[in-house]
Amino acid sequence: MKRILVVDDDEAIRTLFLLSLEGKGFQINTAGTGKKAIEIAKQVKYDLIFLDLKMPGMNGVETLRELRKINMNVPIYIITAFHEEFFNELKSVEEDGIDFELLKKPFDTEQLISVANEILE
Repeated sequence: MKRILVVDDDEAIRTLFLLSLEGKGFQINTAGTGKKAIEIAKQVKYDLIFLDLKMPGMNGVETLRELRKINMNVPIYIITAFHEEFFNELKSVEEDGIDFELLKKPFDTEQLISVANEILE
């Protein structure tokens, strides 16, 4: 079974992912902080990670950098409504050769399922 990690400080977003992807043949884990996501990712190998950009404490860019130290190959989709605010940080991540995709909020459940299926099949 393919494993997906959802990292978002907003419980409603984590629940949306769970409800959208549940019963689709994926094992879903969630984390409310970047720090928690890193702890989990050190213990479990994920096939796909959805990562919020704007979080208190460790933001999505910092979390992305740490997750890449654990696994360079896992597809990571940054979910955000605040892309412009983090543009320079994301550009610097790209310049460092760190790979990611962007998924802009708002998105619907069909988009989530489509992304998960495309990546994991």
